[in-house]
Amino acid sequence: MSRISPLRRSTEVIEHRNGGDPSSARRSPGRTRYEPITLERGVPHDTAFEQRANKVWNFGSGLSSEVSLKDFRKDLIIDLFNEAGQRVISYKVYRYCVSDCQALPELDANSAAVAIQRIVLQNEGWERDYDVTEPTEYSFTEPAS
Repeated sequence: MSRISPLRRSTEVIEHRNGGDPSSARRSPGRTRYEPITLERGVPHDTAFEQRANKVWNFGSGLSSEVSLKDFRKDLIIDLFNEAGQRVISYKVYRYCVSDCQALPELDANSAAVAIQRIVLQNEGWERDYDVTEPTEYSFTEPAS
């Protein structure tokens, strides 16, 4: 993956007051909304992005041969690694499905841009995996002479 959008959520605020309260309102949390996650990478020969998008809709499937929605939602794990290749943070994304797929970007022969493939994942929530802890750093000492 060459780029991933931020993991972002927001919770509505519901204002209310009881009949005997002064004119100031109380605030309570309401519905939580999870923003879509965008994944980008250079266009490869690997068809994984397109195959995930095809779980929702496949052009040319025709009447009575539509794609099955049985497994169009999946869970996803997003791992962040440090420069030493150690996993330092991990998030679990629940019940995502592809809502937007860009198989090829605009192509311009006069541009030096890299062709980027993009998918947008709608999800029903995410949480950090607290079992992933900070990696141990090793210190190397010079041998005594």
